Amino acid sequence: MANRHLLRSIVMQTLFEWDFKNLNKENVGEVAERNMREFAPGVEDKKFVTNLLEGVLKNVPKLDEVISKAAPEWPIEKIALIDRNILRIGIYELLFSNRKEVPPKVAINESIELAKSFGGENSSKFINGVLGSIYREIGEPEKDGETKKIKDVPYEEMPVEKLGGAVVFARNGNDILLAFVHDVFGHWTLSKGRIEPSESEEIATAREIKEEMGIDIRIKDKLGENEYIASDPEKGKTRKQVKYFLAETDFQELKLCESGGLDDARWFKIQEIVDLNFYDDILPIITKAVNLILNKNSENKK
Repeated sequence: MANRHLLRSIVMQTLFEWDFKNLNKENVGEVAERNMREFAPGVEDKKFVTNLLEGVLKNVPKLDEVISKAAPEWPIEKIALIDRNILRIGIYELLFSNRKEVPPKVAINESIELAKSFGGENSSKFINGVLGSIYREIGEPEKDGETKKIKDVPYEEMPVEKLGGAVVFARNGNDILLAFVHDVFGHWTLSKGRIEPSESEEIATAREIKEEMGIDIRIKDKLGENEYIASDPEKGKTRKQVKYFLAETDFQELKLCESGGLDDARWFKIQEIVDLNFYDDILPIITKAVNLILNKNSENKK
């Protein structure tokens, strides 16, 4: 299996050169042979490299379409060369390979390891997020030895999950700062979490933000709500309904909990947030929060 990991790295390096130099597919075999001689001179399983390389190249349009659907805010051309070719390999093995030879979890884990070895600081989390999303979307095949099949249901019949989130602000001297979390798809977003049936929206939101960012908040105002659809491995597609609040806290270090979907939590001055990459559906929430904060700040100065 160690040899297979090495051979996947050969395929990744070959695809990287093909992509970077915009080579003809007919020339890719020569690149692969050169890489085999240089990086894996004692490995004989050239057929694995040939089959995987040909399979990926043959299906590039389909693979890129899957990437676009799984990471809609990241156009293919904006994804780092190494990351997008690791994704192509991982998705090909996840969707098109013989699962007896390459189980889904192996395809995902091998891609994550390639990202750790060859990608940037956040590559492995990005790869994990995209492939994990695809894996859940197809029903987590062969999890615990079984293949799950989830039946799609109409929008009106989808399960509903209630969430609470907040735009959190703090004062540090003369500065007003906002706290955001960063996800593996490259967006800054709002901390949020599940509202349990026995909890009020405010209490649940405060608890979830404490668990996610390590801070105690004081709810100030209601900001609004939105809804999105997520794929759940047990229930299929679920309607996530999020109630958002404006909340204040004392300025302190943020401590992000361990999460497969988030990789950072940080404070920003209000004037800095115009350059951040947010999801479109939370921009109105953040804008309303900023206006409320600034209006209240002006009133306090009078």
